[in-house]
Amino acid sequence: MPTPVRLALAAALMLPLAAAPLPALAQQAKPVDSVKIDKKRIDAALAAMVADGRAAGVEAVVWQDGRERYYGSAGFADREAKRPFARDTLVQIFSMTKPVTGTALMQLWEQGKFGLDDPVERYLPEFANARYVAGKDANGVPLYKPVSRPVTIRDLMRHSAGLSYGGGDSYADTLFAAAKPLDLDNDLAAAGKIIGGLPLAYDPGTQWRYSAAVDVQARLVEVLSGEKFSDYVRKHIFDPLGMKEAGWAQPADKFARLATGYAKGPDGKLARMGDEQIKGLSFAGHRMTMGGAGIVAPIDDYLRFARMLLGQGSLDGVRILRPSTVRLMSTDQLDPRVTERLWLPGKGSVGFGLDFAVRVSPPKDAKENRGAVGEFFWDGAWSTLFWIDPANKLTAVFFVQTAPFDGTLHHDFREAVYGKEYVGPAGD
Repeated sequence: MPTPVRLALAAALMLPLAAAPLPALAQQAKPVDSVKIDKKRIDAALAAMVADGRAAGVEAVVWQDGRERYYGSAGFADREAKRPFARDTLVQIFSMTKPVTGTALMQLWEQGKFGLDDPVERYLPEFANARYVAGKDANGVPLYKPVSRPVTIRDLMRHSAGLSYGGGDSYADTLFAAAKPLDLDNDLAAAGKIIGGLPLAYDPGTQWRYSAAVDVQARLVEVLSGEKFSDYVRKHIFDPLGMKEAGWAQPADKFARLATGYAKGPDGKLARMGDEQIKGLSFAGHRMTMGGAGIVAPIDDYLRFARMLLGQGSLDGVRILRPSTVRLMSTDQLDPRVTERLWLPGKGSVGFGLDFAVRVSPPKDAKENRGAVGEFFWDGAWSTLFWIDPANKLTAVFFVQTAPFDGTLHHDFREAVYGKEYVGPAGD
């Protein structure tokens, strides 16, 4: 049976990663279209996050124009032990796992193993004969309709498949939560069979809705490659990139280097989580290796992954993806008719590519996150963040372990990187 800790972890994955309400900002000065990294400005922003109680500790790195422009930290990775963040601190990145999974799947796409518009049922038969919940009748009994077309792999990668994460109040969410496909005692094969047998929340391709679709992507990696998902990622992404410690199953002796998770209580103050919850998805024995969460990494490991994407799929002479594949993944894939996008608009003027949010227009006002058109990014349940900014030849990684998700941290870090007046490169 799943333990309360496992259920709490699963619930964390299903939290909507919407931006939290942002504080009022001062009137913008004259807009600028270039980026100059100001170390003092970033240091001050990180220190303020700790001083005002939004984080126990934070760590960040910025890479631009082929070199490191900033590294800094504030507060503690373990506040009670007075252990500061360091470059070897391990962090639970939760949904920042998703772009890694998408990269693995797109490697197989490059090899001709599948087409993006192939029906998922071609490779996972449990997705055949799909139906979706089309409301309820007068007696409150759910009404089902057959899908107008099969769920495709592209749907999985742009979150338009109709799948659930179990955290909402729809009937499909209720069934997903009861079925517990992502219970840590399941493996990906078992999870895929359960998910494929559940009714969808909507007709595929008609909405954007965050879901367990990336866990299905991980199962596809296994089926298409013939390898266990975590083994495939290690062999084809982590090892080639020199990401020496990133991964799911971490040895127990590394727990001493893991950043502590802190949760806000009813009083708004951060309280230390219990050790079992802090161990999360990587320091406990279980069968599940999620595609949507579970990687633990030090900041420099994840920076290497981000630099590979900034390098159009290549880093230090090692090619992970083709440049055209990175461009495809970082291009908005949502039809303008997809107007139901849950909380995605809370992240700014963005669409969604293949496992990345994609900025499609400049920030509209001072409350919106700073960024450049064409950037692509994602974040994690405990408020981690990374982004790729091709226009400015820049990538940044921000590590923190604050729950629930706090979008104000992202706003303030981005503003510190770009400056309040940044509106994007000329011509946007």
